[in-house]
Amino acid sequence: MKVMTESRRETILQAASKLFQEFGYEGASMNELANRLRGSKATLYRYFPSKELLFDAVVRASATSHLTKAVEDLQAMAGQPVPLEGVLLRFGETMLHVMTDSADALAVYRMVVAESGRSEVGELFYKAGPRECVNALSTLLQREMDQGMLRKADPGVMAAYFLGLVSAEVEPRLYQRDPPPLSLQQIREMVERATEMFLAGAAPR
Repeated sequence: MKVMTESRRETILQAASKLFQEFGYEGASMNELANRLRGSKATLYRYFPSKELLFDAVVRASATSHLTKAVEDLQAMAGQPVPLEGVLLRFGETMLHVMTDSADALAVYRMVVAESGRSEVGELFYKAGPRECVNALSTLLQREMDQGMLRKADPGVMAAYFLGLVSAEVEPRLYQRDPPPLSLQQIREMVERATEMFLAGAAPR
């Protein structure tokens, strides 16, 4: 019995990412992936028991790693004496940095947008990152509401508002053939504008 290795898993993920980008979620098949890797479907299924789990892993590795990192930072700062504005700024910068600096992430986002209306790919993508991000941010915002630092509202909706503001200026990149790179200063300024607008609207009344 062959030993499962991390390097082999990474090779599968890289090949699967290219396959999904080329054919979309519905069009990609485990048969084609096995052929490209010159291996067997049995080997693929040992690492990833289904195409859904494979896609989840590809998304987490190439398109939502920025969200995972942002959530980890957010959770690490929980309970620390850091002003909400500072937490949101760091969260937003972490989120945008990878989101705007990865060609693979952009390609996966585009594939998800293209297929969401005709397959379950949109829901799979949401579960593989954005949902965890919204949940973590909701917990933070709920705590701030309980302390009277923010107006009372649905924390999940408020989290979605903040994420929407942070990504508003970079969303057009999804529709550009070769979007230019963004500097750290540009990202910081975008997040500062988004955070300022969010806090102005979320302030207690």
